[in-house]
Amino acid sequence: MLELAILGLMKQRPMHGYDLRKRLRDDFGPMSNLSFGSLYPALARLEASGAVHAIAPAATRALPEGDAEPPGFAMTGSLTGERAALMARRATAKAAAALGSRSTRSRKVYEITSDGELLFERLLEEPDGRGEEARSFSLRLAFARHLTPQARIRLLERRRMQLSDRLQSARRGLEAPGRTLDCYERAIAEHARESLESDLVWIERLLSAEHVALDAARSAERDDVTRAEQPAREAAVAAAGSAGAFPAPAASTSTGSQSSSAVGRSSS
Repeated sequence: MLELAILGLMKQRPMHGYDLRKRLRDDFGPMSNLSFGSLYPALARLEASGAVHAIAPAATRALPEGDAEPPGFAMTGSLTGERAALMARRATAKAAAALGSRSTRSRKVYEITSDGELLFERLLEEPDGRGEEARSFSLRLAFARHLTPQARIRLLERRRMQLSDRLQSARRGLEAPGRTLDCYERAIAEHARESLESDLVWIERLLSAEHVALDAARSAERDDVTRAEQPAREAAVAAAGSAGAFPAPAASTSTGSQSSSAVGRSSS
């Protein structure tokens, strides 16, 4: 699950360990206690498998010894004072560069690779494990925009089935408890049942919205296909007409009557 979260965040932009830990702790409740002891081994596994790779950041440039005074250097009017100020500024610049270099080395920036993209898609569509279904579902839902509509529907349907099973179990426990429950134990059990019912209503609402969006997309796709094929149909009809594929129009009734009269007069 941790690898999925790391790859999902890196799809947004390259990140270093400090950024990743902060985002994972702040944005994903199940990972609020994530430590560097768990994060960096996961990053190392992803890097070893080729799912992520490190980017070499640009080092901070120190002020060269022979450079002129730094921008914004104020002239003091005293040669001794100006020399002392320049030396102090150079020493500060060197210290800042050294600190920045050490900080850059400790904050190795990682970027997702094409193999990482494939791994992310596989982990995202993987069915939930029975032991961590609630946590893994929340994480997958957070990245559901990367799924196809059909895959999102499958994810929600799996969660609906899990919630339905748990709700039935909770109702049976209230209807026929294994022992007598006091009022507080019953209140906790009722709250658990009501929470499951609320979650199930929420999942049904998400599923309904996904089905409506999928039907609209399919309808728009059919309309696009029809519009794309229309010029070809019209061209085929025009070509068939110019080639004489259609029968000539029948003679008018008045012409036919005149012909019949002429034949009758000649007979007489």
